[in-house]
Amino acid sequence: MIKLPIYLSLFFLAFTTALMGQITLNNGSFEGEPQDAIVPMGWQGCEQGSTPDILPGSWGVYNEPSDGETYMGLITRQDGSWESIGQKLSKPIQKGDCYEFGIDLSHSKTYANYNKPIKIKIWGGTKSCSKDVLLGDSKAISHTAWKRYFFRLEPTADISYIIIEARTMDGLYFSYNGNILLDNISVLKPCYRAEVVELEMIGKRSGML
Repeated sequence: MIKLPIYLSLFFLAFTTALMGQITLNNGSFEGEPQDAIVPMGWQGCEQGSTPDILPGSWGVYNEPSDGETYMGLITRQDGSWESIGQKLSKPIQKGDCYEFGIDLSHSKTYANYNKPIKIKIWGGTKSCSKDVLLGDSKAISHTAWKRYFFRLEPTADISYIIIEARTMDGLYFSYNGNILLDNISVLKPCYRAEVVELEMIGKRSGML
């Protein structure tokens, strides 16, 4: 049997633990039949009377997806309403836990009459579509090319659901028609920086680093 140095054994143990600690999302690439006012499998609309769109093809939006065949479009309206989506996590995130994930964001210049830049807010909930803990938000997205954004989730209460909602940019006292495009959400991975520091300290104490 091959014996690994202690620091390599600890590294593989930490790596395996991190994989086991991942939280998955159902259909993070928003795959489905492109059409307006429909939510892709695995997600649900969280604003009554307002349903997101599976794109491209509807409302004059023909941007290419960043992953797979389709993506999600969310809008805000001049009347102060907005769209949001949510789903149950594969396992809860406990208060004090830390998770990180990435999502591709973009903007369409030709989303019918909803053409101004907006942002997303990310919430954690204890039940379906409940916004109990604000976990993060993006800047207003005006670029039409896909860009990857990363979020660090550190809830102040236990949560079992994630909600992503479209909102107008900060600092304004009026609502407007805007859009944001979402694609390719990654799994939620435990934050690992503290684990790496601890691993280094163990290695130094053992004389292996």
